Amino acid sequence: MTPSSTTDRRTTGLGLVEIGKLAYLTFAAYKVRFGLTALGMTIGTASLILVVTIALTGKDYVLRQIEAVGANMIEAYYAGGSNQAAARSDFLTLEDIGAVQREVPGIMYSSPMFKLKTAIGLGGKQRDIAVLGVSPDYRQIRNLQLLSGRFFGPPDRQEHDKTALVVEKLAIGMYGSPDAAIGQTIKLFALPFVVVGTFREGVETFGQSEITDDTVLIPDTVARYFTGSDLIETAYFSVADSSSVPGATEQIRQVLQSRHRPGSVYSVVNLTELLGVAAKAANALTAVLLLVSTVTLIVSGVGIMNIMLSTVNARVREIGVRKAVGATRREIRYQFLCEAAMIALAGGVVGIGVGLLIPLSLRWFAGFRIPISGLSAIIAIFVSSLVGIVFGTAPAARAANLDPVECLHYE
Repeated sequence: MTPSSTTDRRTTGLGLVEIGKLAYLTFAAYKVRFGLTALGMTIGTASLILVVTIALTGKDYVLRQIEAVGANMIEAYYAGGSNQAAARSDFLTLEDIGAVQREVPGIMYSSPMFKLKTAIGLGGKQRDIAVLGVSPDYRQIRNLQLLSGRFFGPPDRQEHDKTALVVEKLAIGMYGSPDAAIGQTIKLFALPFVVVGTFREGVETFGQSEITDDTVLIPDTVARYFTGSDLIETAYFSVADSSSVPGATEQIRQVLQSRHRPGSVYSVVNLTELLGVAAKAANALTAVLLLVSTVTLIVSGVGIMNIMLSTVNARVREIGVRKAVGATRREIRYQFLCEAAMIALAGGVVGIGVGLLIPLSLRWFAGFRIPISGLSAIIAIFVSSLVGIVFGTAPAARAANLDPVECLHYE
């Protein structure tokens, strides 16, 4: 067995343990200097954890907002003809909704929508409002929040009762509060309707949906009297499982197309694509923020390299003595690499603790719904160690390449 192979085995076996102990003793001896250097790594690692947490929280919030509109909702309407004038038979009807319910599996709720316009007296002025004729299922499809009273049910629809639900802001403007609106009479198309409930959307759409700040809901069977027709402006459907939304969307399109002229075009849309776009945008934002936080880690790595180069200069005689008593270049290199990695790892562990403690505190004490990624902590500890090794390589190489004779004469 050659001397070199003996040295290699000693270095990679027990030698590594001894080098680790020596690196720890050095860290303890220079704890203030190394601790301040590790502080930069702490800030960088904590910022990485917090960036991921903020990005996940934003993504979760956006997706929940979109889902609150109706994640399982499918909307269908007549979108025009192909090189021919629109005919009455092209528009959707109640029979189309019935056919979709029979032929498309998984449909839980369905509702037509008749959209009407009228004016009411409010504060001595005429105010235009939107009147939507919908079925009782519309509440589940659109995830409407009932604030007071009740939603009209099948008996109201079957008996053609003149009942109405008023959106929250309109109820406040007309009666002062949602509760005060219950039992009041509102005149629509010169006919009295009894307000049986007040509502709002599950999430604020800022007037970008069919529901605005001046919306009143009435049974679709009553709305048909005012339109003088059974032609539907929009049909809404909802399926039981969000994973079946894309398939159901295509099936609904096929059913509607088969019941009308070949040249008719029907738009059947859902929020699945919007959810996908929102998720991709959130992931892209997360990647950008991670790159920004990585800059902090790089700056911390430069700090580690700087302090390790200073340490090498301060310990030249120590390095010379160690080499004089038999320490190899590899052992010296491993020692300084181990010290750099220890600084980075110590800062990384503390940074992970800080980065996780802040969102956990907000979750426990403030009750906020904040998603926490365990993967980000694993990545952070890996990156911290990598930064220590990468930026500790140059100082370790410099220490290993020092001439022992010159080291012993160094002042």
